[in-house]
Amino acid sequence: MANLEYKCPCCGGALAFDSGVQKLKCPYCDTEFEMEALQSFDDVLQNEAADDYSWETTAGSEWGAGETDGMRSFVCKSCGGEIIGDANTAATSCPYCGNPIVMMNQFSGVLKPDCVIPFKLDKEAAMKKFSEHLKGKKLLPKAFTQGRHIEEIKGIYVPYWLFDTDADANIRYKCTKVKTWEDSTFRYKKTDFFSVTRAGNIGFDKVPVDGSSKMDDTLMESLEPYDFKEAVPFQTAFLAGYVADKYDVDAEASVGRANERVKRSTEDAFRRTVEGYLDVNVENSSIQLKNGVAKYALYPVWILNTTWNGQKYVFAMNGQTGKFVGNLPMDKNLYRQYLMKAAGIGAAVMFVLEALAYYVL
Repeated sequence: MANLEYKCPCCGGALAFDSGVQKLKCPYCDTEFEMEALQSFDDVLQNEAADDYSWETTAGSEWGAGETDGMRSFVCKSCGGEIIGDANTAATSCPYCGNPIVMMNQFSGVLKPDCVIPFKLDKEAAMKKFSEHLKGKKLLPKAFTQGRHIEEIKGIYVPYWLFDTDADANIRYKCTKVKTWEDSTFRYKKTDFFSVTRAGNIGFDKVPVDGSSKMDDTLMESLEPYDFKEAVPFQTAFLAGYVADKYDVDAEASVGRANERVKRSTEDAFRRTVEGYLDVNVENSSIQLKNGVAKYALYPVWILNTTWNGQKYVFAMNGQTGKFVGNLPMDKNLYRQYLMKAAGIGAAVMFVLEALAYYVL
């Protein structure tokens, strides 16, 4: 005969029937449960399914006859980065590490993009955004702000896999409400636990995942969003004056990151509908994808490289919207002065408050 064991939804302990109260009771947290409520909760658990992420990843298309004749592939011997340029690009430099690239090969072995968002902003706009990025940064080294420290600036088309899908979600949240009160002897705190379920469908269009292992994923995500309404069918003419990164992470290998973004966005969207609780935490999430397809696109990015005190800094600007991101160096001496000044202000405030209290008393 099989033993039926219920777990406490609050702490995970094994529940036992308490004949005194005629309820199931947790011996660890003393929470009591009505049999009907626990059976209903168990039915929910039995119906929960595992995640199902299915995609159609045949993005991109084969190049037509003669389409790649004017294209060249450049490989950086330093970091291994591979980019694509036109026949007029005799030599360039690597947008990842800044080292020169002089190897020239006929371009081949990569899918043709489905679409491209053309550059709207030029190099001058990128330099202007960089100058604006420096403004108001009080802890920057003065020599960095006064000099022209950008060593290399490149307009590059970054390969992206764009994922469309519909997601059926069934998410269970563990929620709490807390009530406190006190009398002349004790202070009381009562915590109520709730199991809240949300289910529904949500659609995703053009979830972007960059297809280059050389591009920092966090940096690329920081440049979002792009306006896909301005995307056009790809033509090699868009590469004139720019370079394109050659993807080294295909659509199939990018599915995992797409799944993470879909899962996180779905849970956040449903989480916003759970209101009136002190704490809300995902206890179980079941997401089933339908109609998942991927497209291959090129997105415009300006990459700015510089080196300061032996450390390389990379900045990036969305070539369509002008959004600018990148970490800056910090003057440690200025930082220490700032901390000392802040500590002095804090001590002065405390002195004033103590003085006020003294005079009030």
